[in-house]
Amino acid sequence: MIKQDLGNNEWSMRMAGTAECVKAKVPGSVYGDYLAAGKMEDPFWKDNEDAACALMENDFEYQTTFTVDDDILKENRIALHFYGLDTIADVFLNGEKLGHTENMHREWEYEVKDKLKDKNELKVYFYSPNKYIARRHLEDERFRAGDAMPGFNKIRKAHCMFGWDWGAHLPDAGIWRPVYLFGYSEARVDSVLVLQEHEKDAVNLKIKPEIKTYGVSEDELVQDIIIITPDGKTIECRDLPVKEKEIRIDNPILWWPNGYGSQDLYKISYVIRHGEKELDAWTKRIGLRTITVSREPLDIGGEEFATTVNGLKIFSMGADYIPEDHLLGRVTPETTKKLLASAKWANHNSIRVWGGGYYPDDWFYDICDELGLLVWQDFMFACNLYDLDEEFEENIKIEFDENIKRLRHHASLAIFSGNNEIEEMTKYAGAFFKPTLTRDYIIMFERIIKNKVKELAPQTFYWPSSPSSGGSFDKPTDNERGDQHYWEVWHGNKPFSEYRKYLFRYCSEFGFQSFPAEKTVDTFTDNPKDKNIFSYIMERHQRNGFANGKIMNYMQQTYLYPSDFNTLIYASQLLQADGIRYGVEHFRRNRGVCMGSIVWQLNDCWPVASWASIDYAGRYKALHYYEKRFFAPIMISCEEEGMMNSGKFLNNYPKDFNKSIRLAVANETGRSEKLTVHWAVRNADASVVKGESIEIETKPYSTTWLDKVDLSDIKVFDQYISYDVCRGDEVLSQGTVNLSFPKYFHYEDPKLTLSVEGRKITVTADKYAKSVEILNENEDIILSDNYFDMNAGSRTVEVESGDIKGLKVRSVYDIH
Repeated sequence: MIKQDLGNNEWSMRMAGTAECVKAKVPGSVYGDYLAAGKMEDPFWKDNEDAACALMENDFEYQTTFTVDDDILKENRIALHFYGLDTIADVFLNGEKLGHTENMHREWEYEVKDKLKDKNELKVYFYSPNKYIARRHLEDERFRAGDAMPGFNKIRKAHCMFGWDWGAHLPDAGIWRPVYLFGYSEARVDSVLVLQEHEKDAVNLKIKPEIKTYGVSEDELVQDIIIITPDGKTIECRDLPVKEKEIRIDNPILWWPNGYGSQDLYKISYVIRHGEKELDAWTKRIGLRTITVSREPLDIGGEEFATTVNGLKIFSMGADYIPEDHLLGRVTPETTKKLLASAKWANHNSIRVWGGGYYPDDWFYDICDELGLLVWQDFMFACNLYDLDEEFEENIKIEFDENIKRLRHHASLAIFSGNNEIEEMTKYAGAFFKPTLTRDYIIMFERIIKNKVKELAPQTFYWPSSPSSGGSFDKPTDNERGDQHYWEVWHGNKPFSEYRKYLFRYCSEFGFQSFPAEKTVDTFTDNPKDKNIFSYIMERHQRNGFANGKIMNYMQQTYLYPSDFNTLIYASQLLQADGIRYGVEHFRRNRGVCMGSIVWQLNDCWPVASWASIDYAGRYKALHYYEKRFFAPIMISCEEEGMMNSGKFLNNYPKDFNKSIRLAVANETGRSEKLTVHWAVRNADASVVKGESIEIETKPYSTTWLDKVDLSDIKVFDQYISYDVCRGDEVLSQGTVNLSFPKYFHYEDPKLTLSVEGRKITVTADKYAKSVEILNENEDIILSDNYFDMNAGSRTVEVESGDIKGLKVRSVYDIH
């Protein structure tokens, strides 16, 4: 098959009913083209979102002219292929309407051989998404998710474009993925299914081609299969009849997720020929591995939910991924690789693609294959209810076919999940709106999609919803089965200590908000009066209701009141990081029962206060550095008893509470390790009061608990506990804890200083320094570690990116 990229042509875009055109980029969008032409303001600036949203009350038309390449004209058949149209559109070629589209998650193709001329005019007319959903919502008013515009569930478009509790109302439109002409004759490759059967020291590949023929039979064609191994060897099978072929690979090099082994990939090329003429080819990379989810019963009750790779039950560690930008044209292989590399940097091995966005581009999964990030892939349904009429069913079935086939070969693909949070919603709300919605839910997510995955990707694990205990509305939020979304901390206003009351099997969503860096705030306002978290602009860039006040409520429980805006941002990020640390460390201490910790969320799609660990500008929040530490292969943590988890308010009587620590070392490596654990009670100046060194041996993929230590005599306002685990002189993991609330602890001025030598920064403290932050003037420096605790002395970190201009340092002592 021969391809011609029509994105290379000159395109124009205009608002319907107007004559003025602007230069357009394909792939791209209305917002992107208007911004490039200077015809609209930055939609992220202040409250420009409103004007940008209102712009989508209009229709828009894209237009180009093109000539067809001679090589394509020689072919018997020519197709016009759109990889993505967003969303309600009509397609015209030379004045003739080719078709109507109503799904951005699908591809669209039209046979055009007999419609082409020497010079051709192609138009795509996009209808207003705002008017469409408003009209459909009036037909059937329905529950909507938080800040989202009513009717968003009535259109197969990324739901979050209509607003979410972290996203703006920016329902962009356009030709958002490439558009090509395809020239072909006797046959083309639709897809190839590659199945794996693993034996000891061998893998048998079953290669099942899916071919479309035109005027010839498959018996007249031959196929070539070429496999290039990770070490450069070639396996060739040529001149074969077109049918399923089994190829044995001896001594296979297995693919593993990050932290468990290497990410070796095999390149497979499938070629179909008629005689000596190559008709079409399919080339992909695969990893030799098995992936499933174990749901074996547990001795303590319930069942496990453990991602199992090559027979090994791994502890899934990572974050939830949302669309990277409200303007999809800004998302590139480079932006995605930078983001996902940051996830691997923080020791992630898993990533969940949330169901309210879109199915990411091919490069997303290619990068996950390379980095070893296991993908939990939601289908694109979230937080709403759907009527399954015949037209909708036909539409989504094609969507499922195309995306399952597109993604199924990827080494990183671990789980297909039907939706985000709809099973629990339907159980508790479906009949309230309309009884048939419960029926439609079961048909969509427990029959149609389940059967599609079984047919098209039979070796990929399917899960009906997230969260779920397995489907059929059987306690979908059960804490002892399946996956959980735990939001009592944050939405339920429960304290961080609440995490320790539960042994979730796999927590696929939990999170806590913080504010982005001040330099990121500067990207949406230049008015100093806006730098108040309760200002109009700051609350426009906070989409979770009264969440800025919620942050302050939690801050009141933890820190002294910050004296200025920048300090408040710092304190909010520490609050977020400590809250999530409290949960993850508990989950990892209980490996074997809990086998997954997926933090909500990795990234932002615009500058906003949110649950992200990396803000929209790419700046790491404190949480991202904490993730690197609490997702480390060997990690020490402390299960303390103190004021925070005593269940008592300050002036409750009696005022006593338990004071103790119990340390645990999580080992997520395949090695037994002989290590040394140290702990010490220290004064606020970091001087040691008492302590202990303990030799331990940790087993692979396990947690080693140490004995509980009673500290009833500790002075909780003046003394704290430090702890670490070492391999010889190498400190593998460390931390500190105090048994009062941090706001009550009598921190002494650590007199922090910095010195720089090349790309290394050394920080020195005279006394105990909690959560030491090092930033440069632009607040975009990335260090090998940051927001760490110091027991006085010096610590050196490396600058991984960013400059060292205007360095500054602070600690919790400075929150006042």
